[in-house]
Amino acid sequence: MRAGDWSTPLPNAPRAPLAASGSDPGRERENNEDRVLVDAERGIYAVIDGVGGESGGEVAAEMAREVLYGRLSRRTTDATRLIREAIALANKQIYERAQAEPGLAGMSCVLTVAVVDDGQATIGHVGDSRLYLIRGGRIQKVTRDHSPVGAREDAGEISEAEAMRHPRRNEIFRDVGSAPHEPDEEGFIETHQIPFDGESALLLCSDGLSDLVTAAQILERVEASPGDPQRAVRELIAAANDAGGKDNISVVLVEGAGFAARVRERRKAGFGEDTVAGLRSAATGRTAPGGTTSLRGAGHARQSALERLGEILGSRTAIALYLLAVAAVALWAFRAPLRPLAARAGLAGLFGAPPAPKVLRAGPPGSGLPDLGEALKRAAPGQTVEAAPGEYLGPIELQDGVSLVSQRPRGAVLHLPVGVADPVVAGEDVHDARFAGFRIAGVSGAPLAIGLRLADSTIEVDDVEIAGAETAGIEIAGADRSVVRYCYVHDNPGSGVLVRDQAASQLRNDLILRNGNVRESPRPGVEIRDAARPQLVDNRIEGNGAAGVWVPAADRVDEAFGLNRFGNLPRDKAVKVAPPAPAATPAAAPARPRRPR
Repeated sequence: MRAGDWSTPLPNAPRAPLAASGSDPGRERENNEDRVLVDAERGIYAVIDGVGGESGGEVAAEMAREVLYGRLSRRTTDATRLIREAIALANKQIYERAQAEPGLAGMSCVLTVAVVDDGQATIGHVGDSRLYLIRGGRIQKVTRDHSPVGAREDAGEISEAEAMRHPRRNEIFRDVGSAPHEPDEEGFIETHQIPFDGESALLLCSDGLSDLVTAAQILERVEASPGDPQRAVRELIAAANDAGGKDNISVVLVEGAGFAARVRERRKAGFGEDTVAGLRSAATGRTAPGGTTSLRGAGHARQSALERLGEILGSRTAIALYLLAVAAVALWAFRAPLRPLAARAGLAGLFGAPPAPKVLRAGPPGSGLPDLGEALKRAAPGQTVEAAPGEYLGPIELQDGVSLVSQRPRGAVLHLPVGVADPVVAGEDVHDARFAGFRIAGVSGAPLAIGLRLADSTIEVDDVEIAGAETAGIEIAGADRSVVRYCYVHDNPGSGVLVRDQAASQLRNDLILRNGNVRESPRPGVEIRDAARPQLVDNRIEGNGAAGVWVPAADRVDEAFGLNRFGNLPRDKAVKVAPPAPAATPAAAPARPRRPR
């Protein structure tokens, strides 16, 4: 098997691996809503993280644990089918109890479960808990995080460190118990089958660990205590608490029977005499007979080289060439500080034009940095304007080919001045641009009409939060083809997203929650009008006033309902045909003429 190839079945799987578990409330929580499940004899392992606050999350996690153990203990079908049925049954029971007991309304959980048998691990997963496979000194995350931040990390768009620091890391797309689901329903249960032999280990954990301890640190602590999984579990929980312990922390570690011996063997081989001799040989470039290094020989070689260099530099011509070369290198190395002096002497072209910065910095008032508007005016296509954390005033117009990003997600917040009714941020006939990481919000005395307007553009909008807009959090108009991903559009009195005209934009992996909750005129999470044909895929659309989505025609209902999640709303309430547009809905503003270049 090639190194890193986890798809090839591995022989000689042990029947009874070593296993240990631990669960801790962390430093900031009084109660523990996590549950763990370990039955090494039957090969059943799980980590369950309750969601719902108060006692609800704890109840949901305990119910899921009981259902998983009861169902998986009876091997009546293949492991994948068994896991799907067990998770779906847990989902049903949690949902029905939450409906019957008002005090538990909204409770749910996320979970990862593994069934190990006959050299194979079968995995079921919903949410943002995780399962890692450890083998041969490497750690691999097997499950995907069903969350906006996790999806970006899994896609390689942000690093593990950026995901761990992200303020939206606790938001999830999927859970067990908040809505009815079927075992084979697309977009509900993620399953995997991976080889698990005696030299492998599995680690299951809640996000209380993975949000604070990196995969490399997990690997280090597991391999520091081979054969003692309970000690490794304790060390991992301690590491998460040392890093802040912001959430409940749960860990299950399963070691194959040969895992510890293999780790010790590899570590011993890694520090053997041959390795030391090899390092010495690489340092000196000379190896003595028998594999040992001849330091004396290396010294003679260096001395001879210096003597030859002295002979070359001894001639006057060589010395002159040498000095010229040194002067040229010095001028090039110090070209930046010398460039102003050359300009004053009328020799501006001596060092060429300074390279344009890739990133232009902007800051809030009083920061000493240019404001956003000024930085955008200076920016050329291909450049990025990065906003330092702080509060900024709109309106802001996006520019062709320019990325406008917040230095820290949600760190840059945009408002409007009192009396201004424009969209806070607008992209009108703008192409190949990006807008990412900002928070747009209304403030007392300066409510928003529209948070972000996209019209006739191709803009990538990532990880933007919008709240407090009276007409729509996001308006998409004209023949727009933008992509709106991983955004959090919530608590807008108007529609969450309003798509009109001939727009064919994409809304992917967005959270669109609690919009349009105005008693006199409730609005939906997503309102599609006219001939607009947006693509809505893998969005979580819940708690909105009129419906999850309004579509312009009945033949669009199934598409919107099947590709998105609507909590506990049935199809006829999740997606509805839009009523005639009320007179209060403003007409689409005409696209502005292109700005002069």
